[in-house]
Amino acid sequence: MRQILTVASKEFHDGLRNRWLISITIIFAILSIGLTYFGGVASGSIGIASLSTTVASLASLAVLLIPLIALLLSYDSFVGEQESGTLLLLLTYPLNTTQLLLGKFLGQGGIIALATILGFGSSALVLYFQLNDNEIIKVFSIFITSAVLLGLSFTAIAYLISLLVTEKSKAAGFALIIWFLFTLAFDLALLALLVGVEQGISQQGLTQLMMLSPADIFRLVNLSGLDSSDINGALAIAIKSSLSQVQLFAILTAWVVLPLTIANIIFKKKKL
Repeated sequence: MRQILTVASKEFHDGLRNRWLISITIIFAILSIGLTYFGGVASGSIGIASLSTTVASLASLAVLLIPLIALLLSYDSFVGEQESGTLLLLLTYPLNTTQLLLGKFLGQGGIIALATILGFGSSALVLYFQLNDNEIIKVFSIFITSAVLLGLSFTAIAYLISLLVTEKSKAAGFALIIWFLFTLAFDLALLALLVGVEQGISQQGLTQLMMLSPADIFRLVNLSGLDSSDINGALAIAIKSSLSQVQLFAILTAWVVLPLTIANIIFKKKKL
């Protein structure tokens, strides 16, 4: 455990030196507070919108930003060190591959988690002081927890990419492709199925397909308890799924654990 925490501390402090934490926090805070105040502009009103509208807007923002930032932060974690020759050096220390992978995951995941809490937490504070509604604390606790899990899932996916490729440039390209597929193309494919399949897709079938994307699970977690009038597209159909919020959290957690486990297996078998 000491080795894992040592690596985690190094990765976290590297993130601080590279200004990752400060940059991500500022981006999240500015955009989330902006959406909190101007989320109702599309409907013709300026000022703080309803809680449902605000969370729906923040979820749409987070589902694009958090995966991208997690992938950019982690895509070169192993292939970059392998290219520079430091990966072999690290493994000459009393440190095995599992400890190195978990240490990097805790350190880089800690950056994502802290930036998410501080950035989106600022929006929660603005809403709470303006509306003085205790429901805000509950809703934003769910939102921030699921946002952290979303970031961790894409960090784990980035490790898979980093361990499967041999060049840093290829890892960057695959990271962008993965981001595009999960955050944009997957939903477009679902909409195409809804429109193109003659008999249509049942609500249960649609929900099962959405479990194949951590981005859509994140949306379902946060939008399932909100006013459905603020939700459009495939989500509006799947939003009344039989899956509870606890089950959705469990599946989102599986999207963290499974890629990380596969990455660990690949790392153990990888020839350096």
